[in-house]
Amino acid sequence: VEAFACRLPERFVEAMAACKTAPVWINLDYLSAEDWVSGCHGLPSPHPQFPLTKYFFFPGFTPTTGGLIRERNLATRRDEFRASPEQQRAFWRRLDQTPPVAGTLIVSLFSYENQNLTTLLNLWETGNSPFCCLLPATRSLPAVEAFVGHPVSPGDIIQRGNLELRILPFVSQPDYDHLLWLCDINFVRGEDSFVRAQWAARPMVWQIYPQDDEAHLVKLNAFLDLYCAGRPEAEVALVRKLFLAWNGGRLTPEIWADWIEALPAHRQHAIEWEKYLGKQEDLCSSLVRFCRSKL
Repeated sequence: VEAFACRLPERFVEAMAACKTAPVWINLDYLSAEDWVSGCHGLPSPHPQFPLTKYFFFPGFTPTTGGLIRERNLATRRDEFRASPEQQRAFWRRLDQTPPVAGTLIVSLFSYENQNLTTLLNLWETGNSPFCCLLPATRSLPAVEAFVGHPVSPGDIIQRGNLELRILPFVSQPDYDHLLWLCDINFVRGEDSFVRAQWAARPMVWQIYPQDDEAHLVKLNAFLDLYCAGRPEAEVALVRKLFLAWNGGRLTPEIWADWIEALPAHRQHAIEWEKYLGKQEDLCSSLVRFCRSKL
């Protein structure tokens, strides 16, 4: 398996060609919702010199792609956690934290550097509802320190108006899932946390990894086309405005106020989207089935 377009060493390719039975050679590419992915998924690429064939394998969000990484019992574990106050209390203890007061919106904030971060924190500070923001110690810390006016470190809790900002250490992958399951809204970045947030079945806001010439916005809009398909036009507009603002645009109080007002609709859609994805074959099973078909 070649991952993310990393080429195998030539000596390894020669060794594959010398095998009595040629191995199945997979180029596992990056995750994208772009239309062309479905057309390229599974296509063969014969080697120009050796009797070998490389197959392009694309993760994706539709049945015509390779699917997403998903453990067999993931949804069951998520639902058990949400139904168990004891599991939730144990998680808070592992964070060395106590649950926020009842009625507080809990938000996880995992991002790259973002010019809108201070604006978002200000909106939560001055908003009408209490927010508890769980923020891991990442590249966004300098902006957080500028917002609070002093250095911060994991374990710190800062109260500013209606915002309670909690700085978290990095946690294990299982506990990151617990964090996503616990929160009412999840801000995520890149690829892995983005996928895990979708399995959490909670409203999310995604910061895609920025690329030169704004090529990432093409990928972002391709995902939004799928993610918003079938939703009422007014809801789609709210989601697009917030996602695009968070990804290099300008976040305004109006954009956030309109999006948060529709939070019940976003919650329902997150549940429906997770069910849609869950009906598809997971990436590992899809890859195994594909390889078996070529042996």
